[in-house]
Amino acid sequence: MNEPNLQLLTVQQHILEEQRRYHPQASGEFSWLLSGITLATKIVAAQVRRAGLAGILGVTRETNVQGEVVQKLDVIANQTLLQFLGNRGNVAIMASEENEDPVIVERDRKHGKHVVVFDPLDGSSNIYVNVSVGTIFSVLRREPDPTGQRDVLADVLQPGYKQVAAGYVVYGSSTMLVYSAGSGVHGFTLDPSIGAYLLSHENIRMPETGAVYSCNEANSDSFPLAYQKYLNHLRSGAVGRTYSSRYIGSLVADFHRTMLKGGIFLYPPTKPHPKGKLRLLYEANPIAFMAEQAGGLATDGTQRILDIQPDSLHQRTPLIVGSREEVELLQRMVKAT
Repeated sequence: MNEPNLQLLTVQQHILEEQRRYHPQASGEFSWLLSGITLATKIVAAQVRRAGLAGILGVTRETNVQGEVVQKLDVIANQTLLQFLGNRGNVAIMASEENEDPVIVERDRKHGKHVVVFDPLDGSSNIYVNVSVGTIFSVLRREPDPTGQRDVLADVLQPGYKQVAAGYVVYGSSTMLVYSAGSGVHGFTLDPSIGAYLLSHENIRMPETGAVYSCNEANSDSFPLAYQKYLNHLRSGAVGRTYSSRYIGSLVADFHRTMLKGGIFLYPPTKPHPKGKLRLLYEANPIAFMAEQAGGLATDGTQRILDIQPDSLHQRTPLIVGSREEVELLQRMVKAT
C-alpha cells in the first residue's frame, strides 16, 4: 500500500509540476482543463454528501440513452460537468454517458484542442444505500478544425491508446481524485476544510498479484466456460493462494480497490449481454489507461482494451482489469478454451 504523502501539494500544483517535467512545451491549457474537472467534482461531492437532506435521492421519470432509469443526482452531476468543462475555452466536444449525442461547444468548435468523455456519476443507483459512487473521465486531443465542418464523431471515436489523460473520483468515506496524464498514476484526497484536493497517494503501483477477485457471481452461470473455469481455479487455491470475493457493484469503487490492493475485476460477456455491458468510451478506456499506467493490464478477454477502435458513441465491451499475473492467467485460459 502506498504511504501517504504529507506534503501539502494540491492537484493543480501537481499538474503544473508534471507539465514542467514531462511536457515543458505545454501552454497550460491542459491544467486549466483539469481544473474544470476538479471544480465540478467538488460540487458533485457536496451534492452527494447532502443528497438525503436536499431531497435529491431517488429517480426521475426519465430513462437515458442506455435505457436506464435516470437518478436525480445523475442529472445534477451531468449538468455540472457540462457547465464547467464547456466554459474552459479549450474543450471543443464533450460526450457523456447520459447524452445520446456529443455536446459541441460552438464557441470553441473550430479551435478547441480537446475532447472530454465522461460518466458523470458511475454507480448512481447505489447512492440510496450509501454505497460509494464516482465520476470517470477521459481526455482526448483533437486537431483544430478551422472550417468547423469535420465529423464530430471522428474526434470522439478514438481508440483508448490515444487518451492524453484519464481519471476518476470516488465519493466515499472521503472524496478522492485519481488521475494519470501518461506519467504514472497519482491520487489526491479532498480536504473539506480548505476545499482542495491534496496529494495523498503518489505514483500508485498496482501490485503484480493480489488475493481478491471481483465480479457479479450471481451471473456466473451465464459467463463463457473459460471464465467459469478461471473462477473455480482461483477458488480452489490452485494458484497457491487463497482468494476472497469482493464485489461492490460500483465500477469506480471496485476498480479503486483493485488499483490499491491488486487482484482482478471481471465484467465478462454474458448470455444476455454477449458484447459486454460496460461502456468502452466512458468506463473501459479510462480505467484501462490508468491500469496500464499503474503496471496492470486491461483486456476484453481477447484483445487489449486500449487497442479497440470504437465504432459507436455508446459501444459496450467486456472488461477484465487488474494485476498482471491474474489477468495473464485468465488470458491463457480463454485462449486454451
